[in-house]
Amino acid sequence: MKNLIVYAHPNSGSLNHFFKQTVLESLQESGEEIAIRDLNEINFNPVLSLEDMTGQRMGKVADDVQTEQDFITWADRIIFIYPIWWTGMPAIMKGYIDRVFSYGFAYRYDQGVQKGLLTGKKTIIINSHGKSNAEYEAMGMDKALALTSDTGIFTYSGLEIEQHFYFDKADRASAESISEWENQIKTTFKCIDKESVLG
Repeated sequence: MKNLIVYAHPNSGSLNHFFKQTVLESLQESGEEIAIRDLNEINFNPVLSLEDMTGQRMGKVADDVQTEQDFITWADRIIFIYPIWWTGMPAIMKGYIDRVFSYGFAYRYDQGVQKGLLTGKKTIIINSHGKSNAEYEAMGMDKALALTSDTGIFTYSGLEIEQHFYFDKADRASAESISEWENQIKTTFKCIDKESVLG
């Protein structure tokens, strides 16, 4: 399976970087193909410009967007790794979605009916956030996040969500929690890859 990791965090000492390395090691153990797009490292431009919008209407995208779309086209599975900041994606990841998941590439409308164009591709999303899962549930933020990302972006574009992790209290995570999260990630990839071989 061809795996594309799309990663957004500026700190190489962050928990999200640890998650990225854990995913990378899990995929390397299984011998699968891997490509990594570290959005901060490649200095991806997240600003959807008027030029971008005009081009999308004509079915044309900028060269940097085309590069990212080529990676997505290549991939069988896309793994998104990013923190939840202010109840949403970091700006660079949101800008990646704005520019790369363009009309005619990630979705289109057929006679007024929306159609996701990334069908046949799977996705795993790994998020960290500061509040506890209980706090998010109490305020309905868990449902809001699922609607705005899972429903509003990923399944809207036709991606099949295999797993979406929300690792909570990440700004004060204990060694035990981090070890548990590491095991969850590793187990997920082992189980999913085993299923795909058996299937």
